[in-house]
Amino acid sequence: MPVNDPIRHVILLIMENRSFDHMMGGLAGVLPGLDGVDPANPHVNRDPAGHAYFQAPSEITQTTSDPKHEHADVLIQLQNRNSGFVLDFVQAYPAATVQERQQIMDYFPAGFLPGLHSLARDFTTCDRWYASVPGPTWPNRFFALSGTSLGRILMPAGVTDLGSYFQQTQQTIFDRLNQAGRTWKTYFYDFPSSWLLLRNLLPENLAQYRMIDEFFEDVRDEKSFPDFVFLEPKYFGPDENDDHPPHNVMKGEKVIADVYNAIRSNPDLWNSSLLVILFDEHGGFYDHVTPPGAVAPDDHQMEYSFDQLGVRVPALLISPWVSRMVEHTQFDHTSVLKYLIDKWRLGPLGRRAEAATSIAIALRESQARTDTVPFIRVSYTMLMPPNPELETRDDSNHHDALRLFAQHLETQMGGPPVDAADAAQRMSQLVANVRSGVLGVPTALRALRPAGF
Repeated sequence: MPVNDPIRHVILLIMENRSFDHMMGGLAGVLPGLDGVDPANPHVNRDPAGHAYFQAPSEITQTTSDPKHEHADVLIQLQNRNSGFVLDFVQAYPAATVQERQQIMDYFPAGFLPGLHSLARDFTTCDRWYASVPGPTWPNRFFALSGTSLGRILMPAGVTDLGSYFQQTQQTIFDRLNQAGRTWKTYFYDFPSSWLLLRNLLPENLAQYRMIDEFFEDVRDEKSFPDFVFLEPKYFGPDENDDHPPHNVMKGEKVIADVYNAIRSNPDLWNSSLLVILFDEHGGFYDHVTPPGAVAPDDHQMEYSFDQLGVRVPALLISPWVSRMVEHTQFDHTSVLKYLIDKWRLGPLGRRAEAATSIAIALRESQARTDTVPFIRVSYTMLMPPNPELETRDDSNHHDALRLFAQHLETQMGGPPVDAADAAQRMSQLVANVRSGVLGVPTALRALRPAGF
């Protein structure tokens, strides 16, 4: 790491539901030392009938089904040294074809993903980055932004269970940045899932939310660009680009390329930034590495002991100050928090973040590199889904619960339940109104908070 940390801006983009082997394992032949897929000795899972499914390269951009990844599913997937992925998939989808079962074990060949694979070749690829918990999206995203999920590892079972998630009142990285006088913004496409952390509905935090278009404008001015930026992809509808199955993975590649190209196009911003791209959890896709043990973040353990990390996920550290290499250090999502806390002398965010290894170790270059890819192109033909009917499917627990949360917010604000697109538009208007001073914190939002919050 340089004597003086040259990073003035940290940009975090979290995508959805893909394992390391699935997205990055095919790069083992081109990135020296990468712990990915060995085509000569692929790993295998078996279905209940004993049929073998080996890891295999595939250019299928839309899986037919959304593999399960609740905590109970992950426990099955990890049994007998990660031999239960296909078994769990068949239990969830007993009518699945042989081809659909094989998709759990598939991986993308080197060079197929124009965004991730191009960046992996030029920057630091982390092959020991684990999800923070062996479970679904929400608790992992809570860990990424606050270092804890306050004892929750399960997704809401339905609208009657959604209220239990209104207890996520912990301090977050955004609060710590405020306290230290650091600037930040969250840019989003349709609906920010980070509003599930209720402190983000406080006026000083709500006012820092922007639509994604403003990110691509703000990158033009390095001096006014925030110290920390959190980017949320599009979670709903046929243009969903968060990489959540069964949507076309190339739409996620376009987001990754667009974000990189925007930062890279401004030399001042590029030379002072660290872009972190990671996936919140593995989404039920196979990975061959068994997750290690972990430090519990706090004493909230009503649903889980939090003593094991989740499955490996893709993670890239992108900056002219990182080397072209594979980083084998163990990280989880709280490693980003650890870096920010140490870097800007922020207040603590629990025992897990305190014990995490900081990503600062990846800043190995003494001078900013000038040999990095200047632009990544994802053609529009790649964005055309092979199966358009799958693009309208939003039937995962994550999407259902997030939609319910969006509609609940709208209902609390006095409006009737609406569809996700309308909810996103109206909440975006709420952000604009708060930011411009047209209105303060709505009484309805106060009603969402537990007593004493």
